[in-house]
Amino acid sequence: MAERFRGFLPVVVDVETGGFNAATDALLEIAAVTLTIDATGQMVPEDTIDFAIKPFADANIEPAAIEFTGIDPFCPERQASDEDEALKQLFKRIRKAIKSGGCNRAILVGHNAMFDLNFLNAAVIRNNLKRNPFHPFSSFDTATLAGLAFGQTVLAKACEAADISFDSQEAHSAAYDANKTAELFCSIVNRWQALGGWPVNALK
Repeated sequence: MAERFRGFLPVVVDVETGGFNAATDALLEIAAVTLTIDATGQMVPEDTIDFAIKPFADANIEPAAIEFTGIDPFCPERQASDEDEALKQLFKRIRKAIKSGGCNRAILVGHNAMFDLNFLNAAVIRNNLKRNPFHPFSSFDTATLAGLAFGQTVLAKACEAADISFDSQEAHSAAYDANKTAELFCSIVNRWQALGGWPVNALK
């Protein structure tokens, strides 16, 4: 993995939020899926880490965002964690995956990746967290990659084009969307490799 992405470990991230403004709107869910290369040289999803998150103090929550995601931010059954504790636990798991993969740092993979990266970076700053394992501005965007590979930029349609099952009733959960984005990213990387875009012997 370290050779495949110049020392970076791709980690798929999806967030569910209280709006579109990373500086003011609540981070409500975050999920990350680590990736690995199996014995046949194929990239595959490995582990899923996900947290429901309590809105930070004075966070803005847009009613339209809640209607879209179906998340009740204050429902006790969510078993939500404080934002700083969730990110600390998430980063701990990702740093372990980075070390296991022989990599130096994580790079965020997301569908419309800058949205997820902006919310992640805003939460890091807000909570004064150190040792953020992610590159601060570089990312892999599966919306762009799927547009190139399949002519589709919407996650559900891109998954359909890639023969990946997608349940719209399960969508807009961070864990579900992160896993489907991970499957999509792996599909694109593996197809590119099969077409000769990345030599198999370079993985050894």
